[in-house]
Amino acid sequence: MLSILLAAGAAASSFTLTSPDVSREKPIGNKYVFNSFGCSGENVSPALQWKGAPKNTKSFALTVYDPDAPTGSGWWHWVVYNIPADTTTLRAGAGDSKGSGLPTGAAQGNTDFGQPGYGGPCPPPGKPHHYVFTLYALDTDKLDIPPTATAAFVGFNIHGHSVGKATFTATYGRK
Repeated sequence: MLSILLAAGAAASSFTLTSPDVSREKPIGNKYVFNSFGCSGENVSPALQWKGAPKNTKSFALTVYDPDAPTGSGWWHWVVYNIPADTTTLRAGAGDSKGSGLPTGAAQGNTDFGQPGYGGPCPPPGKPHHYVFTLYALDTDKLDIPPTATAAFVGFNIHGHSVGKATFTATYGRK
């Protein structure tokens, strides 16, 4: 029994998400910061890459979330789902509002900015916020989600089909 649990833990730990543009536990660069609300970034979604997904993965979903936002429920910065199972990267800029850089079949849910597409960090001045990038491996080829779905609705569907996840956290703050 112990060997089965150790094997399962080893398999789960081999699923990793990284970015050549955003470093784990480091400040996010201005290129990936929002361009509004007092921030003057370029609002480009960072490139992402992953490996080691569970063998039964049929698609992926990606979320970028700020748990520190002063809303009582955090802030959703990017929500992508129906990423084909054979995908292992998203290029920088893939999260434009039309999703034109996403793999065929992938879709974006509405963020807390009120529209689909990547919305970079732009916290209120003060303490830096944490931005959690999470890639979910799903047991379904496609989530049947309306195009106007909120991040919470997409999240509910993601969690109902998740067979694994890979995550990293970066930071951003302004004075």
